[in-house]
Amino acid sequence: MLKTEFQFANIRVSPCTVLSPMAGVTDAPFRRLCRVLAGNRMGLLVSEFVSTDGTSPFVLKNHKQLKFYPEERPFGIQIFGRSPERMAYAAQVLETLKPDYIEVNAGCPVPKVAGKGGGAGLLKDLPRLQKILAEVKKSIAIPMTLKCRIGWDENSINVMETLKIAEGEGADMLTVHGRTRVQGYNGFANWDLIGQVAAAAKIPVVGNGDVSSVQFALDCLEKYAICGVSIGRGAMHNPWLFGEIADALEGKLPRKISAKEVCEIFKIYYGFMMDENTSTPFGALGRLKQLAARLCKGFEPDSSEFRQRVLTSQSPEELFENAGRFSEFAQSNGITFTPERLVNLNGRKEDTVSFERQFK
Repeated sequence: MLKTEFQFANIRVSPCTVLSPMAGVTDAPFRRLCRVLAGNRMGLLVSEFVSTDGTSPFVLKNHKQLKFYPEERPFGIQIFGRSPERMAYAAQVLETLKPDYIEVNAGCPVPKVAGKGGGAGLLKDLPRLQKILAEVKKSIAIPMTLKCRIGWDENSINVMETLKIAEGEGADMLTVHGRTRVQGYNGFANWDLIGQVAAAAKIPVVGNGDVSSVQFALDCLEKYAICGVSIGRGAMHNPWLFGEIADALEGKLPRKISAKEVCEIFKIYYGFMMDENTSTPFGALGRLKQLAARLCKGFEPDSSEFRQRVLTSQSPEELFENAGRFSEFAQSNGITFTPERLVNLNGRKEDTVSFERQFK
């Protein structure tokens, strides 16, 4: 029987989907957009990841991305860093915001994080990761979770060791991204390995990587012992995906997202950004174009008209106008929105797993 929900510690997650934290993307306005489009059926939400590194003490006012709404619960805050003491102190401070859980990041691959020993860099120093988990666990009363990759590179796949450490230090859940740090986001996630971890685990395991369609999510939930799926870049290409998965889990028939619906979400997203009072219209325009660049890949047979009109807009108002014009153009020319056809979310055709060194 297909899994529809799960529980870790005292937290019930229904439906069994998670919005993966993405820096500069999954702030309150984007989470709100996905939540509205899903009819509030989001499962589990996580903050953008928060750095605990630095020379000065961790203070909340320096981290504006921490705002969340009561309706987003269950909600977690993800932290990264290399110092067990600083990670524990930050977790203790963040607990005052009353999130439902704290998540430790051992998966971020970017050089300024992993290269300094945080994020995926911890996979090269498992004793340090173990110490971080132990100290964070001692410092908070709410549940603690861990997100990791399968290893640093293809010669050091150590996710099973990471699982044992997580269980031993009291982690309540593990999310596994099925790529190595060296892979970055190239190639495809190793879901068979994610499945092996989930089958061996004594704690709930969530799978992450390449979840860009309802069918892929359902296949993973059916084939592997995971408790849920975590969706990152797939949500940028299709922010309706959470609602579509929820529909499928509820036994509802799938429906097509029209080009008109796609073109209408820019005003909604813009309104959410302005509600936060943390962005200027020009800054919001950049975020609108960021979303548009992903969405345009889902149009077929041709998205050049959408790209040209929307991505060259000089103001939010001009973008809204151009999106409206494209909506009419799409309707009269039979252009549809079918993001589920996207296999590789990096824009290149890939049919093998590449361990090419993406980061220098």
